[in-house]
Amino acid sequence: MNVKEKIIEFMSKDAYKPMLLGEIMKELDTSKDMKKELFKILTQLEEEGKIVKTRNDRYAIPQKMNLLVGTIQGSSKGYGFFIADDKRIKDLFIAPADLNGAMNGDKVIVRPVAITENEKRQEGKVIRIISRNNNEVIGTLEVGRNFGFVVPDDKRLSQDIFISKGDFNGAKDGQKVIVKITEWPGKRKNPEGIITKILGSSEDINTHIMSALIRNNIRIEFPEPVLKEAASISREIAPQEISRRKDFRQYKIVTIDGADAKDLDDAIHIIQREDGQFELGVHIADVSHYVREGSEIDAEALKRGTSVYMPERVIPMLPKELSNGVCSLNPYEDKLTLSVTMTIDRKGKVTQFSIDESIIQSQARLIYDDVSDILEKEDETLKQKYSHLYDDFKSMETLCTILREKREKRGCIDFGFEEAKIILDESNQVVAVEKYQRRIANRIIEEFMIICNETIAENMYWAKIPFIYRIHEIPDYESIVDFNKFLANFGYAIKGINNIHPREFQSISHKIKGKKEETVISTIMLRSLKKAIYTSNHDSHFGLASEYYCHFTSPIRRYPDLEIHRIIKYYLNGTLEKKAKRLNQQIEEIAKSCSTNERKAEQLERDVDDIRIAQYMEQHIGEEFEGIISSVTSFGVFVELDNTIEGLVHISNMTDDYYLYDAKNYCLLGERTKKMFKIGDVQKVKLVRVNIQKAEIDFMFIK
Repeated sequence: MNVKEKIIEFMSKDAYKPMLLGEIMKELDTSKDMKKELFKILTQLEEEGKIVKTRNDRYAIPQKMNLLVGTIQGSSKGYGFFIADDKRIKDLFIAPADLNGAMNGDKVIVRPVAITENEKRQEGKVIRIISRNNNEVIGTLEVGRNFGFVVPDDKRLSQDIFISKGDFNGAKDGQKVIVKITEWPGKRKNPEGIITKILGSSEDINTHIMSALIRNNIRIEFPEPVLKEAASISREIAPQEISRRKDFRQYKIVTIDGADAKDLDDAIHIIQREDGQFELGVHIADVSHYVREGSEIDAEALKRGTSVYMPERVIPMLPKELSNGVCSLNPYEDKLTLSVTMTIDRKGKVTQFSIDESIIQSQARLIYDDVSDILEKEDETLKQKYSHLYDDFKSMETLCTILREKREKRGCIDFGFEEAKIILDESNQVVAVEKYQRRIANRIIEEFMIICNETIAENMYWAKIPFIYRIHEIPDYESIVDFNKFLANFGYAIKGINNIHPREFQSISHKIKGKKEETVISTIMLRSLKKAIYTSNHDSHFGLASEYYCHFTSPIRRYPDLEIHRIIKYYLNGTLEKKAKRLNQQIEEIAKSCSTNERKAEQLERDVDDIRIAQYMEQHIGEEFEGIISSVTSFGVFVELDNTIEGLVHISNMTDDYYLYDAKNYCLLGERTKKMFKIGDVQKVKLVRVNIQKAEIDFMFIK
């Protein structure tokens, strides 16, 4: 136990009362010459939010003083929510006057205050800001006569930033800029700043995309040492490396991916045996052979955590020499892999498996649509082209169905929400937005990767080795209760809420399939669930109804998979014992970092999709559409079109009545007419406004 941990333990005791520095020294039996060092440690703990220093210089842990440590989540309306570090504590509402200068993302200390009339909503007051999150802000400059304001892109920052005329640094009205905050906000006072960089014209779509990348802290360019190291990696495979690996080069191994994919990290083979069982081989690029632990490439990959996918480009986790070249399982090339060979019976049970360092050569680079056209449409031209693989495709389809049915019986949840596919032309202009097709070939690869990930995770769990699991925790009891109350409005109910099983959610999904309430219930169901995360502590995956799960199958584009490959290779080669101490110390931090980077990438991808969709819809202002109400808020109604594009009917545009928000039933109700707008209703709308800068699409209802 280090000094910091001893101090926290000492202050956590029931008998402890807030003490002065001298009193702490006496209680800890610390010599006088250690006073400076102890004061330094206490200051560090204070900066970390682990202890609090009172106005009369006494120290205590926050809990002892009815204080909480956490993060502010801002809103465009000026109020905020306090998200406690202790996940057992519910979020607190923070009124604008009680933020005391805190902004979105700031680490703060909050004092809870009395529960409001709404029993579910407890409020809080920020009493101290531990650390700031917004030293630099991206936004658009609006110039006045003698000064200007930068309007933040981030809607969670509700205050514009005041800029003196002498601090424009060449920026002009309407330009997208980065501003460094020099003075933080206070009561009745906006933050102030200096413009440090001009990103470009707010009329240029590329400016908005670059702004989204910077805003989400996405690492775009690779540092020179990383590129230099990547360029030095040889494509040649040494004969001694080949000889020590299991050789799968004579197998009918193929890759199946999207047409535009360049980072091919998984390949498969299938053999249907005479006894009816299947041999399924899942071969994953052995990235860890090339990306050595502690190397420049490895350090950069950990900082990125994941590749980021946008309609116009991919920002890879690894330099293209690796992601598209030496590691990618391109056809007709010898490639190093980590292979999982499973024997699976007709009930979908893995009866035998092996994990091997291996070498393969893919026999074909297939795309989802071609394989799906063969299996779904019996396309004669494609069947003839791939006649040597046709029987394998049929076996894949059969095994996919078996595995899917097994997961269905287990209780897995499949919401089936439609995703948008944004189609660009050669000049990177959006020409269409379509529903992403999840066809049979997509489902084959999905099922094969899931069974592989489960097999790896279960094996590593029972081997009792340090590992990174992909978990999806059981929903909070309160969330389940609220969801069950909502279901009662439609005559449905879930059972066993004290010990909920995913099968209950699956059952509701099946009951509402194709009914008018499907959208509303699926949306609220999704909101009641937690987000999946990476962790070194084993837990189940609620959504998949899987006891053991991990991410093993995409090491080119996900760092957890790369780290798992290393752990498995230590295990296979008998060197794990030497590495165990380091792994136990570092692996949870790696898992947390990967979860954080995953969220950043997801947010960036959403932001860019929203910008591109707004760009597309700008061409259709004045047109009429039919859509379904996808969300209801106090400020209006969101309507989703058939191609998944969503826009807002703002309450100010609902002029036929005064509408009240019913949070319990997720609807808006007309005060006079009693007209109701609720999730799932079909409505006709007209597109009246598009703001590409804010990625906003505004509709009006057609009466």
